[in-house]
Amino acid sequence: MDIRLHAPFNRSVHEQATVPREEADERGDVPWHALESEAVLSNLDTSPDGLDSEEAAQRLDAYGPNILTEEDGISPLSLLVSQFTGPLILLLFVAAGLSLAVGVLPGREPGYTDAVLILLILLGNGLFGFIQDYRAEKALAALREMSTPDATVRRGGTVREISADEVVPGDIIILEAGDAVPADARILSAADCRADESTLTGESVPVGKGPDPVDSDAALADHRSVLHAGTTVVRGRAEAVVVATAMGTELGTIADQLGQARQRETPFEIEVDRLGRRIGIGIVALILVIAAIQLFVTATDPVTVLLVAVTLAVAAVPEGLPAVVTLTLALGSRTLLNRNALVRNLSVVESLGAVDFIVTDKTGTLTENRMTVTRAWLPDDRTVELDDDNGPELDPALSALLSCGTRCNDAKKLDDGSYRGDPTEVALVSVAAEFGVDDDDKDGGGTGDRLHEVSFTSERKRMTIVVDEFDAPGDGPFALMKGAPEVVLDRCDRVLVDGAIEPLGDELRQRIETTTSEFADDALRVLGFAYAPDADPNADESALESELVFLGLQGMTDPPRDGVAGAVTDCLNAGIHVTMATGDTPQTARAIATEVGIDASSVLTGTEVGGLSDAELHRAIEETRVFARVSPEHKVRILRALQDAGYTVAMTGDGVNDAPALGNADVGIAMGERGTQVAQGASDVVLRDDNFVTIRDAIAEGRGIFDNIRKFVNYLLSANTGEVLVVFLGTLLGALLFPEVFSASSALVITPVALLWINLVTDGFPALALGADPKSDDVMNRPPRPRHEGVLDRYTVASIIGIGVALTGTGLGVFFYALSESGDLVVAQTVLFTFLVTAELVRTQSVRLRYRLSPFSNPWLLGAVGLSLALHLMLLYTPVSTLFGVVPLGLEAWGWIAGAFVPFLVANLLLVWVNDRVFDS
Repeated sequence: MDIRLHAPFNRSVHEQATVPREEADERGDVPWHALESEAVLSNLDTSPDGLDSEEAAQRLDAYGPNILTEEDGISPLSLLVSQFTGPLILLLFVAAGLSLAVGVLPGREPGYTDAVLILLILLGNGLFGFIQDYRAEKALAALREMSTPDATVRRGGTVREISADEVVPGDIIILEAGDAVPADARILSAADCRADESTLTGESVPVGKGPDPVDSDAALADHRSVLHAGTTVVRGRAEAVVVATAMGTELGTIADQLGQARQRETPFEIEVDRLGRRIGIGIVALILVIAAIQLFVTATDPVTVLLVAVTLAVAAVPEGLPAVVTLTLALGSRTLLNRNALVRNLSVVESLGAVDFIVTDKTGTLTENRMTVTRAWLPDDRTVELDDDNGPELDPALSALLSCGTRCNDAKKLDDGSYRGDPTEVALVSVAAEFGVDDDDKDGGGTGDRLHEVSFTSERKRMTIVVDEFDAPGDGPFALMKGAPEVVLDRCDRVLVDGAIEPLGDELRQRIETTTSEFADDALRVLGFAYAPDADPNADESALESELVFLGLQGMTDPPRDGVAGAVTDCLNAGIHVTMATGDTPQTARAIATEVGIDASSVLTGTEVGGLSDAELHRAIEETRVFARVSPEHKVRILRALQDAGYTVAMTGDGVNDAPALGNADVGIAMGERGTQVAQGASDVVLRDDNFVTIRDAIAEGRGIFDNIRKFVNYLLSANTGEVLVVFLGTLLGALLFPEVFSASSALVITPVALLWINLVTDGFPALALGADPKSDDVMNRPPRPRHEGVLDRYTVASIIGIGVALTGTGLGVFFYALSESGDLVVAQTVLFTFLVTAELVRTQSVRLRYRLSPFSNPWLLGAVGLSLALHLMLLYTPVSTLFGVVPLGLEAWGWIAGAFVPFLVANLLLVWVNDRVFDS
């Protein structure tokens, strides 16, 4: 084998293409894209039938998998360092430094214990965050592995699907509109092939492709015979021989510029980052205010001023928040994956909770995408039921109709006897095969005796091929057409009746239109078929597709999926509007919509949408839930009109031309089974089962995940608010109520390390468990949250402030009572410390009351609360207590704490009751 064609290039493709062919020949360095296709096959030691399995396996071992060498991405060291660079974490480092700085003052010892404990807990928190981030990186990598595309190849003369990373030089690849090109390849045959090469050239206009250069001296002409890895076929189809894989491709030479893009920050992460900066600025300002009061008003010892500053810094920082965010988003993406929704963009987790409009396809999403031809109509005004058990007898008219359907068709037969292709085309091939009308060329996956082809597009709504032979009156070559009945009929002036070609009169034309409407009213998708004898393969499109002979109609059905009707009802109950946008006829669209529960009282066609002004369309979308005969361009207009009206829109799509709509939707949802790789690449979510029920489930899970985010933000920030107020007010009130105690140096209501313990250990584990809370039963029985409403809504802010005040009032009450009863500051500090711990553990249930969740519905939360309480008791009643400056508590002290719980619990319940009536009414 001459591996010159596969080895890394001496020059880039652009440089090779600009070398004149004669000069390249003299140098013995002919660019592979300038060679004739036969020479390429010869050099690669392959044939149009492809490699055999043994040879393909040997080449895979020799050349390795067809995978680009990925960038290393973020290294584990970088991930670890990033855990200690946030503004709030840096504030804690400053607090540790201040603890040591106390030793600079005359007669003072540095606070080694406080500083070391702060640093140790910071280290533990950083390691936990690192583990979560590292797992998230690995999870995203695993998800990318799951979305590795397949490639269709011919090996040993048969067509099969393999993973794209198994493609080797010499493979014959078969590409259709919407397929990503898996490797650099020289085209052997093509039909109206266009490729999007913007990933390589930046040029958005698709490039025409063909098997041979038009002008061997023109660089651009040479490139017309080439398909590059990383580009996409956007129209037509092609067969090509692979000449380079992996890093040997042109894409491989610029892999550094096309490195994997990192996941962008989610809106919630941005909000958390902004919240962290605000907390940092606020706490610095608060420290300065208190320091000024202590130094200039109460003449407090400078050491105490420094320690209060340290304590406030520790109290205000929600140290566990970054780790909880990471874990919750990771759990969310995994939960959605378990629901068959592959999240490609984590920011969609927040957007899913706000979706209030779904624009969905019909075929495969609402229906089974299992098309079956059930009825045919022949021009002798005969309706034939094709799904009867006995089945009709095959006659020449029916044979010609079925034969046209199976030959004007791109479906291919695979090794296992199944067919690959568009479901409509597979249905046509399958019904023809049942009646013994077969296209033997399907076994090879080739184009047989096709002399010419004009491919189907959403704009043309028809497909035409030219073949040598066809079993119908007339001489060859024959043009065969299939497409939308009205489009096909418009190009016919004759009809085949009883084996003879007759003029197509107005009466029969009207009968065909009536039959088409009757089929559609029965929810059948209808295609028309026609042919023309004496066709000129070299004629232009207009001449080739005129003066045809009408053969008949075939009607096929695609029944609704199980559970779709219930899912639509659930969405409507959740305040989510469901709109169908399909390319089918208005009759078919209305029938399916009615069957699954979508309002079909008003139906607009794509033509009507195109004729509406923006203002008229804005009014129409409020009343219309079914759009028929729409193109991707119409979908974009519908999407923009909905977004302009203030809706958060989830839109489904599967085709190449759906990419603009998917990319601009608030949540773009691509089909995983039948969707093109272009559509999947433009989407936020890929449905692995193409099922509307999965969309419902994903929205429900998204709402639940967003609820959990609100729960732990409420939980953590209300605790931090209470701790800040405890330190702030406790310092001022202590100096007034107990001047003899607080005038002494280092007198604080609670120590910094105790607060750090609360924030990380006591609050951290329950907060993590709140991220795994089950969704509430009413998650799909309430309206979506407003489009621009953040995590901190009015209810949550009111709850944070209210609980913070309640925690402060009861906490300081029990602190000063313990101080007056015991006369021992350390005992009072320990009582306050323990009260805050136990109160915040109980608080885990009050933040869940809004969502009506049972206390036993989350075993992880119960375990986390038990673990936190056990760790606190271990701290109190083991020698570890000396490190935290606390003492073991007796029964009397526990009685004081229990007494403080009564007003705290009443305040919690009262606050929930008031908030429910003020904010959720």
